Amino acid sequence: MLSFKDVTCTIDGYQILEAVTFKVVPGEVVALVGSSGAGKSTVFRLLTGEFRPTQGHILLDDTALSDLSFNSIQQYRRQVGVVFQDFRLLPQKTASENISFALEVCGLESKVKQKVPALLELVGLSQKMNAFPKELSGGEQQRLAIARALIHDPKILIADEPTGNLDPKNAREISELFAKLNKENNLTILFATHDPNMLSHLQPRIIRLEDGKVKFDLYNCLPEEAFAGIF
Repeated sequence: MLSFKDVTCTIDGYQILEAVTFKVVPGEVVALVGSSGAGKSTVFRLLTGEFRPTQGHILLDDTALSDLSFNSIQQYRRQVGVVFQDFRLLPQKTASENISFALEVCGLESKVKQKVPALLELVGLSQKMNAFPKELSGGEQQRLAIARALIHDPKILIADEPTGNLDPKNAREISELFAKLNKENNLTILFATHDPNMLSHLQPRIIRLEDGKVKFDLYNCLPEEAFAGIF
């Protein structure tokens, strides 16, 4: 279980989050919505340990992030798969190498032959294993980024605007992949989005942030309600 308990985050004297509280239970799909500057990306940066809360606590199961040392943070980050809007692939490495690199830097080369082909198949890129990122479409690049994020069998997948750079067709395919991962692997997913179609397809629980605070936390929320007043 992921828990935010009265989390306040102040950076350079500017309060970005104020007393944010929510829980995400295993197997749940949760969307963070809100206008730019509402605090969505800060939630993710707190989750990866890049930021630390000024007040409050963040726990993943029994692990309190604020108590982790530098070395412990590296171990913790393997429990959290991260997907970005801009893919962040290594341009000089093939699809297969982009995934295997995440194992190699951790000294887990022995797992490459087993895990990398399985992940490429999972995201539908088995035929593109030797392709470089520039040879892949935007949707394919994002699927590759998702495969890389899954390499350590994370407890939770977090995604910051995963369809933000994609056309509607590819955005729908990424939504379908998220739904598949959740249904077949019981993967917990927390994502930020401005894409109403992604909400319609996944029908997640929706947490809306405004000015660094939780405005509402709802199940069965329609996209037009989630984004009311944002656009």
